[in-house]
Amino acid sequence: MDAVADGRVVEADGSALVVRRRPRDRTRAAVLVLHGGQENGHRPAHPWQPAALRMRPFLTAAASVSSPRDVLIGQVRYRYQGWNDAADALQDTLRALDELRGLAGDASVVLVGHSMGGRAALRAASDPSVCGVLALAPWCPPGDPVDDLTGTRIVVLHGDHDRTTGPADSAAYVRQARTAGAQAGMVLLRGGDHAMLRRSRDWHRASAAAIRRLLRPERDLDGWTAQACASDGPLLR
Repeated sequence: MDAVADGRVVEADGSALVVRRRPRDRTRAAVLVLHGGQENGHRPAHPWQPAALRMRPFLTAAASVSSPRDVLIGQVRYRYQGWNDAADALQDTLRALDELRGLAGDASVVLVGHSMGGRAALRAASDPSVCGVLALAPWCPPGDPVDDLTGTRIVVLHGDHDRTTGPADSAAYVRQARTAGAQAGMVLLRGGDHAMLRRSRDWHRASAAAIRRLLRPERDLDGWTAQACASDGPLLR
């Protein structure tokens, strides 16, 4: 994989990792953003898909709350638009994490995923590099395995008007994640939809705040993220 700095994209044919910002010196941490997709679909994924374009403000949010001196910002590049029977988006995410280790060593990673990307991020949460996951309106089908998540922090944001993925499924996942050792919590946004267009500023601001906290695994969570992780059920905002 080609590696350049100065805010230019780092990618090569076949790479699952696209770097949007790379520190000049040591990379302490990284944020990888994962866009949504379909349940099934073998058409090639492209960066101009609406699902991919929707994540641009979240890349901006991640950059705004992290230091360019030591935090890498990147995206997972999917091969296909769908999840498919082979869990292709998960496999691409794991490949991206491997590529990131080759680039940045033992940097702690926060995954930020929407919908199908949220499912991939949550499934990859047990990877040794991952310290935190922000799942946005994630697709959490019952029956998905939940591996050992000891020491991992997970924040789920879901709109209560989402008709594509179910907030109840997200709440069930949070309960499973806690049983698996994660510090996990969920916030339900009043009026929020699946595309995160209603109350879009609130989605972006809440995501920025969550990313900032997840990037500090050595510190206790605070504010609404701590409240969500301590609550018996989703917080309503």
